[in-house]
Amino acid sequence: MSWQAYIDDHLMVDCEGCRLTAAAIIGHDGSVWAQSSTFPVLNPEEITAIMNDFESPGTLAPTGLHIGGVKYMVIQGEAGAVIRGKKGSGGATIKKTGFALIIGIYDEPMTPGQCNMIVEKIGDYLVDQGL
Repeated sequence: MSWQAYIDDHLMVDCEGCRLTAAAIIGHDGSVWAQSSTFPVLNPEEITAIMNDFESPGTLAPTGLHIGGVKYMVIQGEAGAVIRGKKGSGGATIKKTGFALIIGIYDEPMTPGQCNMIVEKIGDYLVDQGL
């Protein structure tokens, strides 16, 4: 299966009548493996800050999570595995695998839990596959 198929067939899918607004699979080095057409361009500093938070959980809390220049307030995640952010009625979930970051961005009517479920399910599958 191509990386783009993970985006098209597993991340940008209907979940109880809702969909993510954008999704991507990004290498730990910031290289884009696959993304939806709506996914914003990440700058190197954003990737570095995200990777630093996975290595030292809590480093993003004071400054916020930035994705494509948009700032999200960091909310409860899973240290070293998941970062979650909230902005108004939307937010983002980032799941770290052995080699990649699975990123989902949502807005209402999707709920944080729905976004978490979609992103983390694919992330957990890739971790189980050694990826």
